[in-house]
Amino acid sequence: MRLPRFLAVLILSCIAALPARAFETIAQAAYVVDVGTAIVLMDKQADVPLPPASMSKLMTLNMLFEALRDGRVSLDTRFGVSSRAKSMGGSTMFLNEQDRPTVEELIKGIVVLSGNDACVVVAEGLAGTEDAFARQMNQRARDLGMTGSTFANSSGWPSPNHRMSMRDLGILATRLITEFPEYYGYFGMEEFAWDGRAPTNRFNRNPLLKLGIGADGLKTGHTSEAGYGLVGSAMQGNRRIVFVLTGMNSEKERAEESERIVNWAFRQFVQKTVAEKGTRLAEAPVWMGAETSVGLEVADDLELLIPALEQGDIEGEIVYRSPLEAPIVAGQDLGELVIALEGLPVTRVPLVADRDVARGGFVPRVRTAARVLFGKLVGSAQDAL
Repeated sequence: MRLPRFLAVLILSCIAALPARAFETIAQAAYVVDVGTAIVLMDKQADVPLPPASMSKLMTLNMLFEALRDGRVSLDTRFGVSSRAKSMGGSTMFLNEQDRPTVEELIKGIVVLSGNDACVVVAEGLAGTEDAFARQMNQRARDLGMTGSTFANSSGWPSPNHRMSMRDLGILATRLITEFPEYYGYFGMEEFAWDGRAPTNRFNRNPLLKLGIGADGLKTGHTSEAGYGLVGSAMQGNRRIVFVLTGMNSEKERAEESERIVNWAFRQFVQKTVAEKGTRLAEAPVWMGAETSVGLEVADDLELLIPALEQGDIEGEIVYRSPLEAPIVAGQDLGELVIALEGLPVTRVPLVADRDVARGGFVPRVRTAARVLFGKLVGSAQDAL
């Protein structure tokens, strides 16, 4: 039997109902996500593959962090420096063939100094050649759902076959923060003078680290083709955002636009708990059960990211197939709460059974059949928090 789709209106109180003020960025492409709720706050050409410049070094670092986690290398592991690595132009650690830097030194050299030579050393140390490493990067990107990325090298050196979307960079940055917290602190280093070389090239290029707005990583990028870009993250209170932008015309423009985006993301949205774990939101009818209904509740605390301008009520929809068929097990997924706020993606929250409902015996079956005959089984419900 195909059960009808049932909707119940739920009123959630004390939730902001006005849309956030729209943000018009001058970036060629941009992506902003609230990490805790995974809600995308900004999407401007976020799925277009573009030259990522040094921002793609985050993928090289991801590969290195995975090797550290798997035990293939340690922070004290030393890598040799090939003549190819030494010959890399652009930003470098000024490595030469006599050097044997540690993995930890290479991490700092990539994060702070944006060392192209350090990236090649890592690629050759992990995969033998940079070409082999690029193939591994491409496979790993597919595994991680980064569908807008193709890698030709480890450093972001300009190539028509080296592209990343802003969404993919956001996915990657979020992964580095959440999966490798033990290494994320490197991204907040403001300077690194390896072996006393190139003292004028020891400062982190991230323009937000010293501004006191919660920014604590990740990576800048610049080539003439890509313009100036930044993959950044900031945390204020319990909220963390990741933002990506590219196509700026200067360092100054990149710094100013990045700061504007951070301030907008934290000022225009707030995160609130609107229902605690176990809160019953509705009572749903049950077919052929030992009980005639079951409660629908949220399995975890329901936290919503909402516009911050004004308080008011909004409506959510409880959606499930009615009536629900017994037996039902406590915690079983039975439906979802759907909340749509203007200016934000639709939020879908699973609803689960608050208790077991066994399959009924003879009497409940007769009672259910009688209720169906009189059209009393499927009703409507309206609850309020």
